[in-house]
Amino acid sequence: MAIITFKGNQVTTFGELPKIGGDAPNFRLTATDLSSKSLNDYLGHNVILNIFPSVDTGVCAQSVRTFNEKASQLENTKVLNISKDLPFAFARFCAAEGLENVESLSDFRDGNFGKNYGLTFIDGPLEGLHSRCVVVLNDKAEVIYTEQVSEITEEPNYEAALQSLS
Repeated sequence: MAIITFKGNQVTTFGELPKIGGDAPNFRLTATDLSSKSLNDYLGHNVILNIFPSVDTGVCAQSVRTFNEKASQLENTKVLNISKDLPFAFARFCAAEGLENVESLSDFRDGNFGKNYGLTFIDGPLEGLHSRCVVVLNDKAEVIYTEQVSEITEEPNYEAALQSLS
């Protein structure tokens, strides 16, 4: 379990993020058009998994905006925003913000992504939601970078995530 804080109060997650150098766990998530997406859909591309509790909070929304801006400069790289938000919320947010360089995927159906990646909160006020993490995969779906943000109200280290791809 990872021990992190939410507004200074300790909270824990279901497990640990996948190990660097290992294969990323497969997933089945729901896209904004309600289709299913799996890790196999992104093989051959570098992938940045931008994971957070809800796009309807300021820090989460900012991470989506920042990765959208940065993604436009990346070759052969997909940025996936992942939370338990409904696909409709993601579609509304991205349309309102004009975000076109990222994809949004929801773990609302069964929560297995959060469990398999070890990042679901098991206690605290956000219990059941995802913690703020970044996981970067190479084009073979191997984990090359992870960050479990230690204080959920803070943004991830964008530059470190992006530098892992160079």
